[in-house]
Amino acid sequence: MNENVGFAGQIIPEQVAQVAEKGFKSIINNRPDMEGGAEQPTSAQIEDAARAAGIDYVFQPVVAGQITEIDVRTFANHFNELPKPVLMFCRTGNRSNNLYELAKQMDLLDD
Repeated sequence: MNENVGFAGQIIPEQVAQVAEKGFKSIINNRPDMEGGAEQPTSAQIEDAARAAGIDYVFQPVVAGQITEIDVRTFANHFNELPKPVLMFCRTGNRSNNLYELAKQMDLLDD
């Protein structure tokens, strides 16, 4: 985590206002819909809450243990274009952190 990025486990739509209060300008969701079953909120539900809170939102699902170079490059493009700071989340935050670290190692991030 730094001034441009934070990582979290699954968030729910009701938490998005708190995300905005903490100063985040964008959210990247790296968790595939239904990965956690019917209890997991959908990307569309979180996106609606983000838009209502004035936060940019990107849905870029990646499968744990199967992150590809295309995933990393796609993420880097989103990250570089989004207003900062960005909150990235997945089930535990690890997948999002890995995606960020891989993009850093490949020197793809503007920060």
